Amino acid sequence: MHPAITHVLQYFAYAHLPEHLQAISRDFADLAQKTADRAPDSQETTVALRKLLEAKDAAVRAVLPAR
Repeated sequence: MHPAITHVLQYFAYAHLPEHLQAISRDFADLAQKTADRAPDSQETTVALRKLLEAKDAAVRAVLPAR
């Protein structure tokens, strides 16, 4: 696996999150890993993972209490 892909994958870790946020993040982490395993080592795969990371971050923020 290309180092750029493994670099992005590290940001899908969710064990450190509270349980209710893990529930949101887990599905994104699973999809990111499947994508990395099945797609070729290419710039487009890295872009896809980065966009998925953006979506995951937004989904997690959506369930955080408003400040």
